[in-house]
Amino acid sequence: MLSRREIGKVTALTNPLSGHGAAVHAARLAIARLRHRGVDVIEIVGENAKDARYLVAAAIEKGTDAVVVTGGDGVISNALQVLAGTDVPLGIIPAGTGNDHAREFGIPTKDPEAAADIVVDGWTETTDLGRICDRNGAHKWFGTVAATGFDSLVTDRANRMSWPHGRLRYYIAMLAELSQLRPLPFRLVLDGTTEIESDLTLAAFGNTRSYGGGLLICPGADHRDGLLDITMVASESRTRLVRFFPTAIKGTHVMLDEVTTARAQTIAVECPGINVYADGDYACPLPAEISAVPAALPVLRPTG
Repeated sequence: MLSRREIGKVTALTNPLSGHGAAVHAARLAIARLRHRGVDVIEIVGENAKDARYLVAAAIEKGTDAVVVTGGDGVISNALQVLAGTDVPLGIIPAGTGNDHAREFGIPTKDPEAAADIVVDGWTETTDLGRICDRNGAHKWFGTVAATGFDSLVTDRANRMSWPHGRLRYYIAMLAELSQLRPLPFRLVLDGTTEIESDLTLAAFGNTRSYGGGLLICPGADHRDGLLDITMVASESRTRLVRFFPTAIKGTHVMLDEVTTARAQTIAVECPGINVYADGDYACPLPAEISAVPAALPVLRPTG
């Protein structure tokens, strides 16, 4: 259900590194559009993630009608750590490589001025967020999908590589991990009652449907139902796993024999040596508790 707000003053957070520098151009166009339509814009650019969160928190304390983020899912994730649980809506100007938040809410990914118009129009939808709590009680919010297993091992490897840059580094890391493919001993406890112990290739926990730039890993996920969709893949065959990813683009992988799905509000997850990544960013090592928090954030989105 959508509700409308008056948007007269916004705080604009930009990650200049998003989209290999595309965010700077997108922010310039979006901010010009906002000002043309009579919105007061305060621009902030954090020196790092911690500084950006501090600036967003300061803006909320001073008063702002929305926080408008220009960049990819990583910078949105950073803003979520401050916005979660507040009544300050998130506006999105997509300028990253994945843009899965924007895709979920129907925000145009290649038209910053159109995305800015959505902010000014002021229609908001209250959405759930995911939350990851590690063994020490620290938590991280996420908007799209939390990934564990093969996906996170690939990201671990890519993060250790200094060359090449961009997506090619990720593809090389994926090939390297495929050569070492092995079953991973997962233990999941759903809502404290249902226990799953299984050797899996990966397990993904979706507040929304996609990650990785449109991969529909959890095609049935609904960001308003108070639950996370769980997709579990068990494949010891490199060939079958390679074939799995094209089917995930359309979401048809859930019909494969090696894929099982479930749904829960809270999942305790264990798997030795595996890290959790959410919205593409590192969260924590397992074990962890991954849960859906209902109605945690208003998001500015189109009415259609």
